[in-house]
Amino acid sequence: MIRPDLTLPIPETITSAHFIGIGGSGMSGLARMFLDAGIRVSGSDRADSANLRALAAAGATVHVGHDAAHLGDADTVVHTGAIWPENPEFITAKERGLHVIHRSQALHWLIGGRRLASVAGAHGKTTSTGMLITALQALGADPSFVNGGVIEQLGVSSASGSDELFVIEADESDGTFLLYDTSVALITNVDPDHLDFFGSEDAFYDAFVRFGNEAHEAVVISADDPGARRVHAGLTHANIITFGRAADADLRIADIDTTGPVSATLVHGAETVRMRLAVPGAHNAINAAGAVAVLMTLGYGLADAAGAVEGFAGTVRRLELHGEARGVRVYDDYSHHPTEVRAALEAMRGIAGSGRLIAIQQPHTYSRTQHMYREFARVLEELADHTVMLDVYGAREDPVPGVTGELVSGAFADQTHVHYVPDWQQAADYTAQVAHDGDVVVTLGCGNVYQIIPQVLDSLRRVPEV
Repeated sequence: MIRPDLTLPIPETITSAHFIGIGGSGMSGLARMFLDAGIRVSGSDRADSANLRALAAAGATVHVGHDAAHLGDADTVVHTGAIWPENPEFITAKERGLHVIHRSQALHWLIGGRRLASVAGAHGKTTSTGMLITALQALGADPSFVNGGVIEQLGVSSASGSDELFVIEADESDGTFLLYDTSVALITNVDPDHLDFFGSEDAFYDAFVRFGNEAHEAVVISADDPGARRVHAGLTHANIITFGRAADADLRIADIDTTGPVSATLVHGAETVRMRLAVPGAHNAINAAGAVAVLMTLGYGLADAAGAVEGFAGTVRRLELHGEARGVRVYDDYSHHPTEVRAALEAMRGIAGSGRLIAIQQPHTYSRTQHMYREFARVLEELADHTVMLDVYGAREDPVPGVTGELVSGAFADQTHVHYVPDWQQAADYTAQVAHDGDVVVTLGCGNVYQIIPQVLDSLRRVPEV
């Protein structure tokens, strides 16, 4: 992993940019916006993907695999923190004296001096950002945006708009959310994570306090989340708007109904409006309240804002239905923290109805798994009827001895509720054996766990239940 050096200068002019890791959801969105700006774009990634093919169709020069020759005549190289320092393109770019900037600095360059709404939080920021973007469009605005995931009804994670407003998902994992010149800050929640970067929980909370205090116009923050309340206590901002179920929230949410698509009542002063969403889960009602609070801060009325948020159809890899076989529906969710897994499984309970809920969990990163394996086991055992545990997706990290999926499965109090299967085909076949007509299967993790879904659907068609 390369820690971002935000002291490096950002070039004033970019004519040709090369993206190392261009196929990622965030990087591909940035690359698309660079193309929109008339900049020559090239990039590489370790494997072919739909994102690579889409960028090629849009005019980018893309390569599978990393090689110094891929740099071409680029004057600027954009990278993520997930690449290794030994990457040949990264090394050569440094040797040539090219501008080498982190993806957050590239986004900062794109934003320029426009009015910026930044969505941050340990969980829910991709969905909240998507809600805000689609609602603004429904209200007749045309913002530029960069989200961390593809917005279902738009089919993209980023786009250039004609308005002065720019909306982004601001990533806290490496501290880069502090780089942006934010006007309106939304803090969905604050649950300590990424301690391998921050070093301590105090440092994690302090970063969010700084993020909120540095917003020029307003900070919108959860009134319910314990971590957000801790951050709120440290805020000195003159314009703080709270949202949530708490009785003293500025925008209060009440009467949440999770039967089918979630609905809830929003209360602001003497004004009340009923909101019915197209996405499931009580957590999405809370996300929607945060988006509505931001829209009201931007000048829209409660009823108009709530009505606009109702049209949000979801983001890719968030409670996404992939198929059905033998009466078993198979979903995918990006959840990779115990709090996120809890929210996803609670929402999936409403989807499953009287059927059982079978989770296929892929722990993400060795450091998080080592730190939170007991919490993962507790949530999965409480909310899933059965869990199929895969091995750890290491991402940017080297393996840690003894830290595998078995560490999580071994922490289950009742071992009959979990089965550790590191081999994917065996895991798919086992899932097909235990799944019955009416059950729901959900893959959980922000690695490549979604790629097991075709195997699961195939196994459901081939392998009889037991």
